[in-house]
Amino acid sequence: MNGNRAKIAVSLFEGGYNCSQAIVLAFKDLINVDEKSLKALSSSFGGGISRLRETCGCVSGMAIVFGLLYGDYDILNVNEKGQHYELVQQTAIKFKDKFGYLSCFELLSLKEKPSSPIPNIRSESYYKNRPCSKYIAYMASIMEEIIYERENKS
Repeated sequence: MNGNRAKIAVSLFEGGYNCSQAIVLAFKDLINVDEKSLKALSSSFGGGISRLRETCGCVSGMAIVFGLLYGDYDILNVNEKGQHYELVQQTAIKFKDKFGYLSCFELLSLKEKPSSPIPNIRSESYYKNRPCSKYIAYMASIMEEIIYERENKS
């Protein structure tokens, strides 16, 4: 691990990718899937699933990465499936413990959900008023720790 996943993910987000794409693409070198497919796979999860403001996109991005890295199991093996779900749940719980929510709506302290599917224009004021970079940085860093620990288990 290079220790810079948080910086990479934030840079991707601030460069125009949605929060889910930023997380997924920050780990692309570990995933045996081409970049174009990773962008497409994670594209629907920005804005809390296509601006529905449901599950935070960086939480969804984490689930995508962990699914691609660790989710290849015998579907009839309930224990293996449960271990995978536990990994995703524990990571999401760490995020929720830090920030209080998993919901994009609540993380952004919105008063009402957007009525339009059209994303906001990315500008300097957009990034200044959005707490998303800190959520993305935290998620990328805890994911990096988890992946490092799993790879270096004796």
